[in-house]
Amino acid sequence: MKFLRFKKKINELGKDNSIKIGFYDGEKIIELKGDILDYFNSNLDEIKENMIESYSLEDIEIEAPVNPSKIICIGLNYKDHAKELNLELPKKPVIFIKPNSALNSTEKNIIFPNISKQVDYEGELAVVIGKATKKVSKEEADDYIFGYTIINDVTARDFTLGDGQWTRGKSCDGFAPIGPFIETDLDPLNQRIVTKVNGEIKQNSNTSMMIFSPQEIIEFISQTTTLNPGDIIATGTPPGVGPMDAGSTVEVSIEEIGILKNYLIKEE
Repeated sequence: MKFLRFKKKINELGKDNSIKIGFYDGEKIIELKGDILDYFNSNLDEIKENMIESYSLEDIEIEAPVNPSKIICIGLNYKDHAKELNLELPKKPVIFIKPNSALNSTEKNIIFPNISKQVDYEGELAVVIGKATKKVSKEEADDYIFGYTIINDVTARDFTLGDGQWTRGKSCDGFAPIGPFIETDLDPLNQRIVTKVNGEIKQNSNTSMMIFSPQEIIEFISQTTTLNPGDIIATGTPPGVGPMDAGSTVEVSIEEIGILKNYLIKEE
């Protein structure tokens, strides 16, 4: 099932522009009562009981599907990416955090900072946590996963290389577009992931190439850090990472989730 957060587009009469939550049935968006996290482990009957009204995709603007307290990211988690970089496979997940202020959504602009000379795309599968998670084993991890979405771990590469660590280059405002949907029924280790810039394929891999599964990552992180409902884990990027120029359109697609599409514009 695909869940989302959205706003109804304002027309000349000035409609309500508050964030709503919904369910996408493949044809239309069905608004639901409550909060998106209320539907963790829900079934279709529960969804039917909470339907309000429906909209076409043309009538809405999709927002980031959750408002996470933190976005935890994994570095170097694809075997083919490690091979591309001629690096040994890591023995344990390498983690870093993007702040909530980096949150962005599909069909929105990514701002190319004036003080940066290189901004890169990094398309990734993301895990959405459904309930508070601490010291969870990989065998238990699925019980804490709401579903999966897409994230573009946008990076100011000159910052990360010049600073000698990743925080500033990963943390610019809007550098974490997420969406469009949370898919609750998905095999995370058998998904084709493709990133296109201006229609040209730049990344083309499969999540089966992951070094650490989402479940192993949750086990590793949760031993020391509580994962809150709505938190995002970006599971790493496949090979083909590279720069985008201002004016570019970047699309990250995972077939069973959808397409995360953004526009890179120069800071004014």
